[in-house]
Amino acid sequence: MAGILDLLSGPMGKMLINGASKQFGLGEGSTQKAMSAAMPLILGAMKNNASTPDGASGLLGALTGGKHDGGIMDKLGSILGGDSVDDDVLQDGEGILGHVFGGKQEHVAQAVSKSSGIDLGSAMNILKVAGPFLMGALGKQARSQGVADQGGLGDLLGGMLGGGDKEQQSLVNRLLDADGDGSIIDDVAGMLLGGGKKGGLGSLLGGLFGK
Repeated sequence: MAGILDLLSGPMGKMLINGASKQFGLGEGSTQKAMSAAMPLILGAMKNNASTPDGASGLLGALTGGKHDGGIMDKLGSILGGDSVDDDVLQDGEGILGHVFGGKQEHVAQAVSKSSGIDLGSAMNILKVAGPFLMGALGKQARSQGVADQGGLGDLLGGMLGGGDKEQQSLVNRLLDADGDGSIIDDVAGMLLGGGKKGGLGSLLGGLFGK
């Protein structure tokens, strides 16, 4: 299974990066860095949430409920081709972020901003676009693989997060939970303030996305 960073480097990912960079007035390089930081953070949070039966049930319901069945992947050109990103997509993204990060998504936006060099507002917009794109990618994979339970969902999320590369997945896990306490948001905030225990946000993101 292709990892999310592999998906970003493919045709769909390039279309997403190109469209988002135009819509938000960003350089493609900065947009790619921001997307490459945002996607694993969202996926990692989803994986943590799906580690409980209730969390897995909620995510499976969202992926099989129709809205996030993968259709967005076939409509990226129209979604990103106008003067602005579809408001429905941004509203959907805002809802996804609120659910995944428990209302503390601004901390995550700060991490994306810091790692990519874009401003906080643009980082939040990137996250809002990344959320529906990820849900669409997950929905499409879940449908094709017949994912129907917590175990299958965990395997799907783990595969997309790690892309089969143990070193990469380890770096993502360290970024998401630097002190091993199971809390993603606190660690992101701590690393932003320079209190990360394993080299800080800059070195972790540099190791993960600098290849």
